[in-house]
Amino acid sequence: MSLRSTLARWRDSDLLHSFLESPVAMGAALVALVLVGGALFAEFVTPHRPFDLATLSLADARLPPMWMEGGSRSFPLGTDDQGRDILSALFFGARISLIVGVLAVLLSMAIGVSLGLAAGFVGGHVDAFLMRVCDVMLSFPSILVALLIDGVGRALFPDAHDSVAFLVLVLAIALTGWVPYARTVRGSTMVERQKDYVSAARVMGVAPLAIMRRHVLPNVLSPVLVLATIQVATAIITEATLSFLGVGVPPTSPSLGTLIRIGNDLLFSGEWWITVFPGAMLVLIALSVNLLGDWLRDALNPKLR
Repeated sequence: MSLRSTLARWRDSDLLHSFLESPVAMGAALVALVLVGGALFAEFVTPHRPFDLATLSLADARLPPMWMEGGSRSFPLGTDDQGRDILSALFFGARISLIVGVLAVLLSMAIGVSLGLAAGFVGGHVDAFLMRVCDVMLSFPSILVALLIDGVGRALFPDAHDSVAFLVLVLAIALTGWVPYARTVRGSTMVERQKDYVSAARVMGVAPLAIMRRHVLPNVLSPVLVLATIQVATAIITEATLSFLGVGVPPTSPSLGTLIRIGNDLLFSGEWWITVFPGAMLVLIALSVNLLGDWLRDALNPKLR
């Protein structure tokens, strides 16, 4: 299939028509595009390198935003207690939060979809065991499970490199987020396995694993994609919460949660901008992603067309 025909099919699709008919979805997509693009290309769009110690000066510490008395145009949103530019720190911190959130969602989706397919297709004791595991996971607050996993990981690797601590954080968030995928895929798989195309594949001698991968999986992915879109925002907020509590990403690579924690210590001293702007950035990212997820859920639901 050529690129031209693919673009033509996309231009005439119901999904694009639904997107163009939804001002909320277009607004959320624009906000998400600006924030994500700014985070990914922070080196090119920010005026400073906030985490390069050689460029910092304590003489610039705690400067207010440029529209306030004592502000500077060199630091449009002010600086923190180390003299770091808040605007630049927002985009560099958002990059860390986005990377952690996306990797955690991809890992939890891989775990949840695999277990959900196995539970729904095999059934029996396998289904009962996996669903009881899901019930146990749902009985604990996800943030407490993430704290436990992250704490165990740091205890096992106390002198680990920053990359290992980063991976431990991703694993902690992923292991608390796979349950919705497993339950969703399990329900869809139980419906699909009763259909004629699955019975025909079995009669033809196709292996069960091949039936799940080639036939069932493509037909249960729509709700998974919607769930993954919404779970990105949840994963970003979970990462920010862990970083705010001091067990998130390493201090050498602060995320939005770390920036909020730093500003929170100075909030009552009058330097409100150090915590308010990172918090606003976190809210904008989560809100825009959630709105896009809501639109995608409605657009892929044939009952709402």
